Order: sequence, then structure tokens, then C-alpha cells
Amino acid sequence: MDPIEARFSRPEPRRRVRDFVAGLLAPLPTKNCWTIAEHAGDDNPGGMQDLIGRASWDDALVRADVRDFVTRRLGHPDAVLVIDETGDLKKGVHTVGVQRQYSGTAGKIENCQLAVHLTYASPLGHTLVDVALYLPKSWSDDPQRRAEAGVPEHVGFATKPQLARRLIESAVTGGLLCRWVTGDEAYGGDPALATALRGHRFGYVLAVACSHRAPTGLGIQRADQIAAGLPAHAWQRISAGEGAKGHRYYDWAFVTLPAAADQHAGHHWLLIRRNRTNGELAFYRCWSPHLVPLHHLVTVAGRRWSIEESFQAAKTGLGLDQHQHRRWKAWHRWTTLVIAAHAFLAAATALCTPSPHGLIAITVNELRRLFHALVIEPARRTADAIAWSIYRRRHQDAAKTSHYARQAFTEP
Repeated sequence: MDPIEARFSRPEPRRRVRDFVAGLLAPLPTKNCWTIAEHAGDDNPGGMQDLIGRASWDDALVRADVRDFVTRRLGHPDAVLVIDETGDLKKGVHTVGVQRQYSGTAGKIENCQLAVHLTYASPLGHTLVDVALYLPKSWSDDPQRRAEAGVPEHVGFATKPQLARRLIESAVTGGLLCRWVTGDEAYGGDPALATALRGHRFGYVLAVACSHRAPTGLGIQRADQIAAGLPAHAWQRISAGEGAKGHRYYDWAFVTLPAAADQHAGHHWLLIRRNRTNGELAFYRCWSPHLVPLHHLVTVAGRRWSIEESFQAAKTGLGLDQHQHRRWKAWHRWTTLVIAAHAFLAAATALCTPSPHGLIAITVNELRRLFHALVIEPARRTADAIAWSIYRRRHQDAAKTSHYARQAFTEP
């Protein structure tokens, strides 16, 4: 907590934010201001709600501090920035950014909220570092909904690739060490993003659709047409990284695109991945300021799985998608503190010594369990649980009394 505590000017919010992050790290059945306040030993949830909704602090500056912390702990010149969005299913229409839209998490169109995340993946570890909430046009063009959700006036509509560009530019400005960027088709299909990355001299491996048209020596061709014309010897079996059940082996081929040269010079390729079981193909547009071998591009493409691991750890263990906040500021503050908790776990995991024979390396999830059992839980008091039982029952009694009084006006 030391890197971010300076953003909280008074001792009360500094103590509260420390307790809040400890609650995120705890194995609570659900995570919200009520359960976190109870875990912290507070008398009621008001303090935690105030921290998220009303206290004076800047979530963007806290994320900048987290980014600097990640640079110090996990920084590596060959690191990869991974961009992707995740969706949180929601009911109703009042939570900021919610509408019926496609969610990759659900795999279909659902009533949900989408956010673009940036993950930092280096040989030392990987963690979430920044986020941008996607605000659909149904929200950005509706002054009443914007006002009710507290959306700042300067925030307008931006596509997901545009949000990704802003996140990457903030990372570059903040001095985050990296060399490569990777992402899925939503970002690979945006030429403006690719141009911006070449301007920063970042190599990239961005997924594209099979219909993507690429310049070749024989003219403009679809990606799947290029793949169909490759000879058998063009394919090489290479691992995209280690998985829980073994190496992630695929057949790979890449085609140099000499006609794609532009003012940034460098080297362009079309990278093709073939599933060994069903023959399904995936395509990537790649660029690097320097020549690199095929296995290097494959390694970068494989890094895209790190953001899925980060999403899973942040949702199942840290409550990323369990917030109960409808407004812009509260959503960003909750997400920022989840990012801070995840960065702590990633950095602490990187410090662990190599595991002895017969044990896998300690994971983020396992470290979270140990940290809670050995550090957080022993510091809690039995009296806190009793105090919260009394508070909960008093609150429920007041609610029950109110319901009965309201019913008395309408029922005989």
C-alpha cells in the first residue's frame, strides 16, 4: 500500500483503503462495501461507501502509482502489453455503460457493461495495470443518463480500439518498459491503432479476421487465401507457451508482406496459426522495427492468454465484477483498487523463491490464500463479528418496520 497511500491526504482514508484492499484479498463469499466493512471490523458500511463514492481522491493517479510499482517490480524491456475487454452481466439500465451488447465473457449479446483492460506481461509475471470503461453511444448521447451516472463532461464516445490507444499512450508516457503489444480481432482490425503502435516503435502481434486483406507480391489477398496457398513445409510446430496440462502446441506459418512498408519502415508479416486437432486457422498482423524469428512472434501471440488469467484471478478472487455501483466515479474507484490488489499479488509472487522438486511455482491465487490465512485473518477480532451481527439485525429491523408502515397506508 505504500506506493498509493500518498494519494489519500488524511489518515482515515489511508487506513480505510488499506482495509478495503485487505477485504478484496480475503475469501469473502461476495465482495461489496458491506462485506468488506464487516471484514475490516468497521461498525457499519458507511466508511467504505464513502471511500468509493464520495471521498476526495483521484483514481487515475492511483493507477499511475500502480503502474510505477509494476515497472519497479516486474519491469522488463521485452515485456508485452496485452489489450482486451471484459464484460460484466448486469440487470436494469441504470448502471453506467450498461446496454444490450456483445460480451465475449458470455459469448453472446447480453445486458452488460464492458471495459477495456491493459495487462503488463513480462518474464517476471503479469498483472492488470489500467482500465477504460466503454461508454456506448446510447449513453454518451443522453445528457440525462450521463448526469444521473456522474459521467464527466469531457468524456465522449470512443471505440474500444481508441480506448486501447489511450491506455497504451498513458503507459508509454508513464515510462512502462515494454516492446510488444498484442490483442484480439477487435484491435487488430483497426488500422489507426496499428499506425499508432508503429509510431511508438512497438512491435505488435494483433489478431485479424480471416477476411482481412493484406498486400502481397501477388496483389491484395484475403488472409485465408494466403493460408490456402502455403506449401506443407511452410508450417512449423511451435509451443505458444506453457499451460496447466502441457505446452500449447500449434502449427504456425508466417508470410512476409513486403508491399506493406510505410513511413515507419520496419517489417510486416501475416502470422497464421493452425489447430493440430481440427485444423481451425487464426490470423495475426505483425510488425517489428527489426527482423525477428517466427518463434518470437509466436511467443508474443501466446502472451495474450495472460490477460485471460488476470481476468479470472481478478473476478474469482478479488471481486472485479462484484461491485454494486452505478456511477462513473465509484466504478472506476472499485476497479482501480482491484487492479492494485492484483498488482500486489503478482509482484509478491515474483519474489517467491523457486519451488522445490514436486511443487509447481506458487500462483497468484495460492498466494492470496496464504496471505489471508497467515497475515490478515490472525489480526481480526472476535468482537467485530458480534458487532456486525447486531448492526445487521438493527438494519433489518428498521427495514421491516418501514415496510409494515408503508403497507398500513394501503391495506385494511
